[in-house]
Amino acid sequence: MPARRILVKRQLLFHCARRRVFAATVIFLFAAGGLVVNAGAETNLVTAIQDVARKNIPAVVHVEVTEKQQFVNPLLPFADDPFFRHFFSIPKNQKPMEREVKGLGSGILMDEKGYILTNSHVIGGATKINVVLSDGRRYSEDTVKVIGTDSKTDLGVIRIIDGQSFPFAKFGDSDKVEIGQWVVAIGHPQGLDQTVTQGIISAMHRRGIADPSSYQDFLQTDAAINPGNSGGPLLNLNGEVIGVNAAIVSQSGGFEGIGFAIPSNMALHVAKEIISKGKVERGWLGLTIQDITPELARSFNSPNTRGVLVANVFRDGPADRAGIKRGDVIVQYERKEILDSADFRNQVATAPISQKVTLTFIRDGKRLEIQVSTGSDQEQERALLESIKDRFGVTVKALTEKDAKRAHLPSAKGVIVTQVAPKGPFAKGRMEPGDIILQVGDERIESLEQFATILGTAPSHKKINLGVVDHRAGKAAIVQIVAP
Repeated sequence: MPARRILVKRQLLFHCARRRVFAATVIFLFAAGGLVVNAGAETNLVTAIQDVARKNIPAVVHVEVTEKQQFVNPLLPFADDPFFRHFFSIPKNQKPMEREVKGLGSGILMDEKGYILTNSHVIGGATKINVVLSDGRRYSEDTVKVIGTDSKTDLGVIRIIDGQSFPFAKFGDSDKVEIGQWVVAIGHPQGLDQTVTQGIISAMHRRGIADPSSYQDFLQTDAAINPGNSGGPLLNLNGEVIGVNAAIVSQSGGFEGIGFAIPSNMALHVAKEIISKGKVERGWLGLTIQDITPELARSFNSPNTRGVLVANVFRDGPADRAGIKRGDVIVQYERKEILDSADFRNQVATAPISQKVTLTFIRDGKRLEIQVSTGSDQEQERALLESIKDRFGVTVKALTEKDAKRAHLPSAKGVIVTQVAPKGPFAKGRMEPGDIILQVGDERIESLEQFATILGTAPSHKKINLGVVDHRAGKAAIVQIVAP
């Protein structure tokens, strides 16, 4: 029997407000009471969840959003056929149609000033946002402001502006979370306000759940979360937020015992960056890395099977200036063991710009230590562009909302070609300035960084398929190039 495909849907937690009639089996669970030691204090399991709910429900808000979406007219695929254009009176240059989509999510009041932490996929692209508090107070788009979003972590911050003080949640240390720990989720699943569920931490450090290129380090839980829980808190029995509910794995579209939350430490770091700067600035070392395997460890004369292998060093980047070389195996960051490439990237990303960080690495069987000063996003972008240009003879830039709208694309995800060297791989693939690249191999392009990383680590002579939108005809096509 073929294995059933498991669908991962980040958007599942963001409930599109189409009311459905459904049958439900209600099962009542009764638990025996007792005492458990939690964080050095005794917690009464009979009343623990009640206490967490009573304390935190006022700090969990109901977020209602309206978004305008473009969609293709069902007859549009036949718009190039003269017969269909004449018979159905289809304009030759028909534009995509628009519709309004309403959705529901959750949010966490972070402080008394009205700052609310939620998911980027809840508020991103919204044209109207309404916030409803647990006491019934309602705030419309006139008093709700989007402070900023960060798609790489699926986090965003909005604020209620009316001069009042608000109840808020207390955040805990997600680094102290342990597998098997009891947790409580609060949110608005399927539009059912102030729903409280309980479970445990099933696993930690889950990555590659929705977008392999994003900064992920999920907590996994079996606490029931469903569409509408997005942006709501996952709390420990002390009533502290240790995660922001963000995604589920489901075959049915509903909860099946596998949910994911963004750790509170990552969420707080991103939220503070957004509040203070309007965006997230991430540290960069100028390295392309990959996970270390036992075979690679042996070939590079390293005793470690944990850590990351330096696959490439960007010329004149921070790591290059410090003396890091291709083939080095980095085993510690700031004298803490590195689990894998995702762990390393997440830690570097949280470092302030120009801060010196200590890397411990293996070279020729010797354990060495070096300090590297972190670079900025702007330096990273310049280095990535130069790297692609040197190797592939192409210059690209990130796709903007204006570019996407002009090409009738649903989102600004991808890169647009600006220059093509006459004898480079892209020229041989007949690509021209203005062409848009949406996909490389099996990966949808979310950022310039992702695009450059995929191409930068491609082995020589490898055939690479690109999903492209032709700037002249406006049609999608597959273009194959060969890595030099």
